Amino acid sequence: MNSPAPGQPLPGITLHMVDGTTQRLGDATGQWRVLVVYRGRHCPRCKTYLGKLDGMQAAFAERGVTLTIVSADPLEKAQADIAEFGWTLPCAYGLSEPDMADLGLYISDPAGPAETDRRFAEPGIFVVNADNQLQVVGISNSASCRPDLDVMLDGIRGIQSKGIPIRGLARF
Repeated sequence: MNSPAPGQPLPGITLHMVDGTTQRLGDATGQWRVLVVYRGRHCPRCKTYLGKLDGMQAAFAERGVTLTIVSADPLEKAQADIAEFGWTLPCAYGLSEPDMADLGLYISDPAGPAETDRRFAEPGIFVVNADNQLQVVGISNSASCRPDLDVMLDGIRGIQSKGIPIRGLARF
């Protein structure tokens, strides 16, 4: 599994947004961005996590950080989540397995038809700085392990205000 490396841009993946637009990763510069990959409609932990993130949009915006969420779910499931939970986060759908692999995500098979009807990505968070470089990469193989959103926001504040360099440029 190859994960995008800190200091590099996100892979040039095109996201299909619920609002009918597209968003190309890896191209934008001049602003901080956070991409949150969630497991999908079947995951109750995702609902809690994304509900908190949705409520923190203004705090991220104060730091000049835009947010985007994405899953492998089809449009109908993404729309159902937005309708049910009232999220206002920019939401993408239909993340393909090759795109999951390009992002270095873990991919899981459904535990059975009651869970979902397709393979899905496990959680991932990618913090991209204004120079279009990955500042922070958080990839998990389980719904139970995700970065704390308050800690992440505080970390972004510190990085921006103190000029903290990208960490983890070498891996063994």
